[in-house]
Amino acid sequence: MTNELSGTGRTRHRRLREQGRTERSELFAVLAAGLVAHLGVINDGWPMVVPTSYGFDEANLYLHGSVASVSLRADSPLCVTITMADGLVLARSVFEHALNYRCAMIYGYPRIITEPDEVSTGLRLLSEHMAPGQWDYARQPNRKELAATRLLAVPLDEASVKIRTGPPDDADSPDAGLGRWAGELPLAATWEQPVPDPALPPGIDVPPHIARRAGTRARLPVVLPGLLAGGAGVPAR
Repeated sequence: MTNELSGTGRTRHRRLREQGRTERSELFAVLAAGLVAHLGVINDGWPMVVPTSYGFDEANLYLHGSVASVSLRADSPLCVTITMADGLVLARSVFEHALNYRCAMIYGYPRIITEPDEVSTGLRLLSEHMAPGQWDYARQPNRKELAATRLLAVPLDEASVKIRTGPPDDADSPDAGLGRWAGELPLAATWEQPVPDPALPPGIDVPPHIARRAGTRARLPVVLPGLLAGGAGVPAR
């Protein structure tokens, strides 16, 4: 697979080209760092955008939900975005204010996965992306639960990535003489201490794979799932 992202009419960077990224590794880095995707579909002639969790491998983005969900009908092309806000860019003028961010946009025709082994792999990728180690710790889906769940695979063939970093762009403008402070206000999410279910009986400790995330930055390893040999993180296929 080539390391270059597709350059279609939908994914070609037209504005702010300096923020565009063309390497597939940049797409995987955004997918690995994110937690929430926004799924855009057309429902009864109207656009609908649904926040959802996701998983991924080298070829596909995986989305899941109820078999009754209208956003998972897979009867038309869709668009999925993953965005992380990394901080405010505070300029000398309001016009030049911006946001440091990382964003991936994926276009494709979804495929409903029905083959049992592929369903299991896709759901595991979803689970392990959100909470590495949880798939093997918790009870896995039974036949009834699987029957109520729809899993989609969206190919990563057509995707676009943009990333903004750094200070404001007005240091060389006349506004630099205003004597106003300008700079960046970084934003970082941190996992807090686990909160046990009040219904838990005494003696059940927080499992290590959850406890060790407390106090750490809410970022996931920037690696490709298929390159992992196992252990923590998204499992190898």
